[in-house]
Amino acid sequence: MIGFSRTAAILSALTLGALVPQAHALAWVIRWLVMAMLFLVFLQTRFTRTTLSRTHVALLSANVAVGFAAWGVGWLLGDRDVALAGFFCGITPTAIAAPVIIGFLKGRVEFVVTAFVLTNIAIAALLPLMLPVVLGRPTPEAFTQVLGSVGFVVFLPMALAWAVRAVHPGAGAWPGRLRNVSFGMWVVSMFFIAANASAFLRANADIPRLVLAEIAGISLLVCVGSFALGRVLGGREFAREASQSLGQKNTTFTIYLALAYASPVVALGPTFYVVWHNLWNSWQLHRAGRRERM
Repeated sequence: MIGFSRTAAILSALTLGALVPQAHALAWVIRWLVMAMLFLVFLQTRFTRTTLSRTHVALLSANVAVGFAAWGVGWLLGDRDVALAGFFCGITPTAIAAPVIIGFLKGRVEFVVTAFVLTNIAIAALLPLMLPVVLGRPTPEAFTQVLGSVGFVVFLPMALAWAVRAVHPGAGAWPGRLRNVSFGMWVVSMFFIAANASAFLRANADIPRLVLAEIAGISLLVCVGSFALGRVLGGREFAREASQSLGQKNTTFTIYLALAYASPVVALGPTFYVVWHNLWNSWQLHRAGRRERM
């Protein structure tokens, strides 16, 4: 499945999810699909200290900086809800599916896996310190909840993949043969995420359109800025990988946090971000498919 078919599959999943909000009842499947995709990623990836570079540290610093910058811009564009929506968009670490996408783009998966592990663990550890600043109140329970969620989703498939590879070294070749299966799981995840967002918007139709426009605008600004800044930080060697690491974000993670510590309106920030970064992913996959056919 290459080129236009991949793009059509992603856009169809987003559109169908928006039209079938009832499917949000099955949104719990997303976590397991993500874990299955990660299992395949970890089968072909070895994460060691030697894979960590100064670019990864720069990406982590940028991740935090973008979060607070978006918070400030949100205050200028709107009110507290818009500012918090911008913060939760910007502070979101690298997406679980980012290594999958960079694999489809034939980039260096190890670089993105390292960025994913580093930013998710570091942001999870830093959020209990950052949330009281932006929320204006203490959140003592945040550390265990955030770290527990990340730990289960990330480290369980990582440990399982390494165990399988230790018993059966040939398992490292499975991801290459199952690329379309992995992509299919990602498309199904997009369907459920879109359905979840659609159900929320339909249930909260009283949200002022101006607020929706401001939150959509700040999330788009963060998306464009993150992909562009990542490309700059990656330089010639890791431009695509760093751009994907900073731009494709683990929005499921911060949608949960926004709902838990802020409000459903604030959660619209990372929800809109889902649309923006997947539209960009669709375009990237489309371009990659055209190059493959040439």
